[in-house]
Amino acid sequence: MPTVHVQLFKGRTADQKRAAAAAITEAVVATLGGNAATVDVIFHDIERHDWATGGKLWSDQPPAPPTPAAP
Repeated sequence: MPTVHVQLFKGRTADQKRAAAAAITEAVVATLGGNAATVDVIFHDIERHDWATGGKLWSDQPPAPPTPAAP
């Protein structure tokens, strides 16, 4: 039973997480084998002020431009 933890900035929609969970599950089954019903994906929403890269909080940096939604 693989469990995949995904840490990301807070703000993604349920539809975005639903699509990501499906894609991650498909990738895990394709590469590791097994059954999709046994793959767990856990999303951890992180506030920008709780994440730092290079010694700088992400809340102190401008947000990245939005990524276009898939068709």
